[in-house]
Amino acid sequence: MRRVTIRDVAAEAGVSIGTASKALNGQGKLRAETRERVAEVAERLGFAPNTLAQALLAGRSFTVGLITTDSFGRFSIPVMLGVEDALGTGQVSVFMCDTRDDPERERRYVETLAARRVDGLIVSGRRIEPRPPVVAGPGIPVVYAMTQPVGEDGPAVVPDDEGGGRVAAEHLLHGGRRRIGHITGPERFLGARMRAAGFGATLAQAGLRAHGGVRFGEWSERWGREAAARLLAEEPGTDAIFCGSDQIARGVADTLRAAGRAIPGDVALVGFDNWEPMALGAQPPLTSVDMCLEEVGRVAAGLLLAAIAGEPARGTRRVPCRLVTRQSSRPGPTG
Repeated sequence: MRRVTIRDVAAEAGVSIGTASKALNGQGKLRAETRERVAEVAERLGFAPNTLAQALLAGRSFTVGLITTDSFGRFSIPVMLGVEDALGTGQVSVFMCDTRDDPERERRYVETLAARRVDGLIVSGRRIEPRPPVVAGPGIPVVYAMTQPVGEDGPAVVPDDEGGGRVAAEHLLHGGRRRIGHITGPERFLGARMRAAGFGATLAQAGLRAHGGVRFGEWSERWGREAAARLLAEEPGTDAIFCGSDQIARGVADTLRAAGRAIPGDVALVGFDNWEPMALGAQPPLTSVDMCLEEVGRVAAGLLLAAIAGEPARGTRRVPCRLVTRQSSRPGPTG
């Protein structure tokens, strides 16, 4: 069956092609009855407007590029879901490009997206460390999500890692825990340092400090097992442990069980990331700080839409984290 064209609509409505186009796109000074007649004919004939032609008329492609360095999708997929929610289903399309941490691959993707005349770019990462800025060319705004540009004033959207550390400490303190250890990832990572800072500041307000000190190491279950064994050997009275990731927490849980420590009866446990395969698969299910990555994506997309509309923002915005409470951190006997 032949596709209905704007020419068919114009002929049936008794107007020129130009008038039919203006009527359907809300342009020009036309009588109300003309617009209504053209719209009625278009609907009756089943006319589907050419989205490319509409985009050219509006000076936009209604596409956005999402460049990510997160090959596994652990962080980029939730961010992308939030981006798509904010851009609106069917209104703006998203091209997702995985650079695999290769600067040359990233450069080629940026050039390709610019050649496709995307309306803007969102650059996403798997950590909040500042990275080299992306230059997409004149008229293509760039917003960063789950990362930020080094030497520039954004716009960027990242989780509030420091606030996440505070939330974890407040939860454990409220549960009656007072000898709370902290096992986390490499100190070189900004996120690890900020989580530790928020955690430590909240303990300090209660007249406490990290039990056994902050233990920086790796983002792995193996490190969780090793660090927990050392902590229990050096500080056997530990009654709670806040972990910088859910993977670390899974390793800590292994060591606690092997040592005969009940979770949460003897030692409460809180992770970070709320990575459901890890958190729900733990024994018992793991209380964890959620970075709200979909909200990070939604906020970033909102900033990009504003920039496309001529209202660019500056600076870094931090999205609050939330605590997802599960069985691993029930209040202790004194809570």
